[in-house]
Amino acid sequence: MSAYDRFLETMSGKHVTVIGIGVSNTPLISLLLEAGAHVTVHDRKTTEELGEIYEGLHDIGVEFSVGSEYLNNLSGDYIFRTPGMHPNQPALVKAREQGSIITSEMEVFMQVCPCPILAITGSDGKTTTTTLTCEILKRAGYTCHLGGNIGHPLLADVPFINENDFAVVELSSFQLMDMTCSPAAALVTNVTPNHLDIHKDMAEYIEAKTHIFVNQKPGAKLVLNADDKVSQDFRPAEGVELLKFSMKGPVENGVYLEDGVIWYAEDGNRRKIMNADEIRIPGAHNIANYMAAICMTHGRVTFDNVCDVAHEFGGVEHRLELVRTLNGVKYYNDSIASSPTRTAAGLRSFKQKVILLAGGHDKKIPYDSFGSIVCDHVKRLVLIDANPDDSTAPAIKASVQAADNYKADELPIDTYDDFEKAVRGAAAVAQEGDIVLMSPASASFDIFKNFMERGNRFKDIVNSL
Repeated sequence: MSAYDRFLETMSGKHVTVIGIGVSNTPLISLLLEAGAHVTVHDRKTTEELGEIYEGLHDIGVEFSVGSEYLNNLSGDYIFRTPGMHPNQPALVKAREQGSIITSEMEVFMQVCPCPILAITGSDGKTTTTTLTCEILKRAGYTCHLGGNIGHPLLADVPFINENDFAVVELSSFQLMDMTCSPAAALVTNVTPNHLDIHKDMAEYIEAKTHIFVNQKPGAKLVLNADDKVSQDFRPAEGVELLKFSMKGPVENGVYLEDGVIWYAEDGNRRKIMNADEIRIPGAHNIANYMAAICMTHGRVTFDNVCDVAHEFGGVEHRLELVRTLNGVKYYNDSIASSPTRTAAGLRSFKQKVILLAGGHDKKIPYDSFGSIVCDHVKRLVLIDANPDDSTAPAIKASVQAADNYKADELPIDTYDDFEKAVRGAAAVAQEGDIVLMSPASASFDIFKNFMERGNRFKDIVNSL
């Protein structure tokens, strides 16, 4: 019997609670029902807001606890938490003390997946790097399953995954916090302040990132960023291969950039992979993303596979995505940039100063050094302050005005209380040759469900101009 079949057998007859009807948990609910579990769903939305989803699941026997007090009386033999929920949320702690087993769709997938798992985490670049890793493997002829924070939930796909395939997954700090299993290859792109509105402090956030590799077995691989101050202190488990990537010069084992050339190093000896300017997607951060993906796939692909992807891959949706050119103005969607470091990387991708749209949900991230970067790369700042009780707009503005290189007459700042008004305001002041970049440096939860919804709304507005 496979690990997947044992999981289904374990669920039969059990009382299973699922928190949140979202992208990850909708297929999970169907799978649990098929396995014979008694399923209860807890969701913040009301029955009216859930609409047809509620009616359909209720009709086939799913019980519900919904609304603002949806976490009251949380119980069950097993509780599957939503990916963005802190595992030490008080209701979960209480349920755990009462005997419930707390898990998640991704943790179960990693336990039962029949093929090697390549997992990527980090504060910046993980979506692009995860996608590149998958694309390079596919170019080499492998069947590759993309999931985690991108793609779609993979647990229900396990019957269709073969042992010779690869699963490439992006993992958040919340998914990793209580993870007890580790992948065949793990990558930490970097670690900078993020999600501090939910993590109790930076130390907890850093520790969560380490869970991607601390339980790796001998023969596994760990990839780290040699230029990142935090992950320089990470150490692989015994018997785990360590590769590093660097934008600043040679590494002993791994991939590095020197004089515009990307090299692969092994025990200090190097081989040329390609020139950095062969990479189609712009920005120094994308050179780093490629180097990380090369480390993850090395030994399974050829350098020709890597070069082919570099020449053809046009980028990830919502990451420096060119939406359209209108009256000589280029509009870029960078909605995935939910932190100041991501937006800074996007700003550095352009050779000219841009009109920047920024602002959103406050994750309690410091913006102290962000202001000087904005002053260097932005000709006009358009702030979105749609929810004054939960907005980064004031912090971003304060950081810019406090910067030593700020000049009020050279960097006008506009503030709007509505997302569409802000987009249209930026378009109104843009002139031929300008670039309008929507790169919020903030999460989307103030007015949107996620960064994808925010990016799609931006594209809809720009295409209606």
